[in-house]
Amino acid sequence: MVSGIARAGKRTASRGRDDLIQPYQLDRFALRGRLVRLGALADEILTRHDYPGPVATLLGETLALAAVLAGALKYDGVFTLQTKSDGPVRMLVADVTSDGHMRGYAQFDAAAVAAAEDGALGSPVPRLMGAGYLAFTVDQGPETERYQGMVDIKGATLAECAHYYFRQSEQLETGILLACERVPAAGGAVRGRWRAAGITLQRMPGGGSSFDEFATDADEDDWRRALMLMSTVAADELLGPAPGPHDLLYRLYHEERVRVFRPRRLLARCRCDRGRVAATLRALPRDELDELKIDGNVVVTCQFCNSDYVFDDPQLDALFAG
Repeated sequence: MVSGIARAGKRTASRGRDDLIQPYQLDRFALRGRLVRLGALADEILTRHDYPGPVATLLGETLALAAVLAGALKYDGVFTLQTKSDGPVRMLVADVTSDGHMRGYAQFDAAAVAAAEDGALGSPVPRLMGAGYLAFTVDQGPETERYQGMVDIKGATLAECAHYYFRQSEQLETGILLACERVPAAGGAVRGRWRAAGITLQRMPGGGSSFDEFATDADEDDWRRALMLMSTVAADELLGPAPGPHDLLYRLYHEERVRVFRPRRLLARCRCDRGRVAATLRALPRDELDELKIDGNVVVTCQFCNSDYVFDDPQLDALFAG
């Protein structure tokens, strides 16, 4: 279903503002984009671990970037965005299933993060991540060839790293803005709730891209104008929940005849379960598991959702007997 935006505020002011990917199109310029808003989803994922503020902010932006990019793809499986680097934040991972289930986590050195943030100057990516790579993976199961794109981490922000990827690997002109903040809670609560968001515009191949030999000066002017309009979004507007997604897109692009498509809903949900953990343990030697016991039990903690799976001796015996 596709609809235009005449005055979206009255229709969408009270619902459907968070945890979604909102695709849109600028009919005047033949450009497509996606707006991502993460409210409860971002807060649930970021508060499951005791992340330092700068690490939580990077992971929130990673979640938003993963959703922005996954929204452009048709797949039946899992889209994963991952960074590996030599800085205080060694790894960032976020994935989105074709059902809209999201999860994410960060690996970091707490002491190194604190040292890097002490009187911090400069941009977050060079300071906290250092050198490394950014990878995008689409996994549609064992019967399908897995697609992966990879590029060096280059840029002051995660958005700039993504820009570099598209320039180098996809030859697809792309504009991306990301934001993540802990928003003060109503009523003077001590801790606010995390929110994350992203917005993107893309010029498709053959649609007047500067990589296209048939691109005209008018095409370039249209692209620059669309990017300029997108850059006027303030962080609090992008993060929401007000204005709603339709209201924000209308404010940005009403003169460009913005059109919205059916949104894709997102949900914080980990894919771990006791059965999968048991299958992993069963693949290990029994005596090796005995060496891993804590207070007489084997305890497996999911890196993503921080859930503990506890196996005592009778349960381990039954596992291997089965």
